[in-house]
Amino acid sequence: MAYFDMSKKLRFGLPKGSLQDATIEKLAKAGYNISVSSRSYVPYVDDEELDIRLFRAQEISRYVEHGYLDCGITGHDWVMENGSKVHEVGEFLFSKVSRRAARWVLCVPENSPVKSVKDLQGKRIATEVVNLTKRYLKKNGVKAEVEFSWGATETKAHELVDAIVDVTETGSSLRANKLRIVDELLSSTPRLIANETAWKNPWKRKKIETIALLLKGALDAEALVGLKMNIAEKNLAKLLADLPALRNPTIANLSLKGWVAVETIIDEKIVRELIPQLKAAGAEGIIEYPLNKVVY
Repeated sequence: MAYFDMSKKLRFGLPKGSLQDATIEKLAKAGYNISVSSRSYVPYVDDEELDIRLFRAQEISRYVEHGYLDCGITGHDWVMENGSKVHEVGEFLFSKVSRRAARWVLCVPENSPVKSVKDLQGKRIATEVVNLTKRYLKKNGVKAEVEFSWGATETKAHELVDAIVDVTETGSSLRANKLRIVDELLSSTPRLIANETAWKNPWKRKKIETIALLLKGALDAEALVGLKMNIAEKNLAKLLADLPALRNPTIANLSLKGWVAVETIIDEKIVRELIPQLKAAGAEGIIEYPLNKVVY
């Protein structure tokens, strides 16, 4: 029976809830296949050196700071809200809606007389990020009551409080609830964070850095595709001159004399315009293929 050194185990916290599926999907592209049971907070992962735990994103930075987790993925907003002292390893954009950052914004009803935060002196604000909001008010010299909101924060702005601080990516939900943004408090993206003691451990640090490298490679690959094609050698120089998108391609001779194979990586968004141009320039056997990882 194979022996496994239990001291070489990295306890890794992942966000349960809205970011869970996106996080697990991106980690799968990075090479870590994770499966979650509805009856367990200990998911399976195909890496014996990882011990995965699921927690709410709001809690992960505290558990990392206190050492229960060696590292974890959570939003920058919750690190700031909790005031957690952790080492930030990297920033990763894999929002459930888009690749935009989440924004915590101060909002009021569309017909509210409030035009700036200064107009909220002595008023009441509901939010899930109480500490962030209090620091924001203090910075602006405003004294207002800040109450914690357990959810449905958008609906409270019309009846229960004078303003809210809520999170948005596209702003569509705020507009649907007839709310107007007054100011932005914080822009937030997912971060890989590490416990400061764990980061000083050579084995754990190398393991965390490997996860970060592969995850970044998987995310970078999402906006790119690979292209392969064959072209007559006499047409190659014109092809490269006319199509600067084919930057630094790999060129190899084919067994058929006078022909070469060209391979490159380009932005996926320009492929539909590029392929007809390649065909017109004399390229044949054009193949487009997806990429799992791109590591620079």
